Amino acid sequence: MQIKTKRVYDEPAPEDGYRVLVDRLWPRGLSKDKARIVWWPKQIAPSTELRKWFGHAPERFDEFAARYRSELAANPKFEEFRQGLAAHPVVTLLYAAHDTAHNQAVVLQQMLMQR
Repeated sequence: MQIKTKRVYDEPAPEDGYRVLVDRLWPRGLSKDKARIVWWPKQIAPSTELRKWFGHAPERFDEFAARYRSELAANPKFEEFRQGLAAHPVVTLLYAAHDTAHNQAVVLQQMLMQR
């Protein structure tokens, strides 16, 4: 399985494959038709507390990633999420953050590729 990450505001493309929104909140100003999201498993997104603490500050990313991995390890929905992706050869994890290197999709991608 190939796992990619992409901003949800970028134009959907056929090579995206199975498009999964990994944010807890729906992206501002984006219609569901335009987003073309196949699955939105909110329960695997970072907790509200963790998301607010992180605030997309790059200097907090390493700590954010460690805390998010801990949340996922304790989350029974994560295994369901992983299994839900298994049938798809190409998966694109979508996120709304401006920073393409410091966001939860990057952490999820790493975790999914390790298993």
